[in-house]
Amino acid sequence: MSTDIVVGIDGSEDAAVALRWAVEEAAIRGCRVRAVLCWSYLGLTGSELGVGTTEDDARAALERSIEDAVGEQASLVDAVPVNDLPVSGLLDQTRDAALVVVGSRGRGGVKGLVLGSVSRTVVERSTVPVVVVPRPH
Repeated sequence: MSTDIVVGIDGSEDAAVALRWAVEEAAIRGCRVRAVLCWSYLGLTGSELGVGTTEDDARAALERSIEDAVGEQASLVDAVPVNDLPVSGLLDQTRDAALVVVGSRGRGGVKGLVLGSVSRTVVERSTVPVVVVPRPH
């Protein structure tokens, strides 16, 4: 088992808050953060990455998200673009991780829900501990 902290990234502010939390936790634990952005050639609902997205497009978007969220601490983060649906792609990356971190809500969905569908499903299905980081008020 790795000591990595896996964090789901979708370009939302909630994901940025989750990434900042994960980086702070990694500094305490002395481990690395694996930032995972799931993408598809066909595009994903709620994603900025539309039809025709390539792995290079996804990696560039992920690296921008990391830089925007954590700045100089980006050196603690490994960018991992995954060509898969969000839940399965993220959970696959947690197989050898110590912890998975998600924001409470992402880009899609119904306003007013406490958890987004990806966050809720990760909590339900993960085999490693999950931290759901709420957006500060």
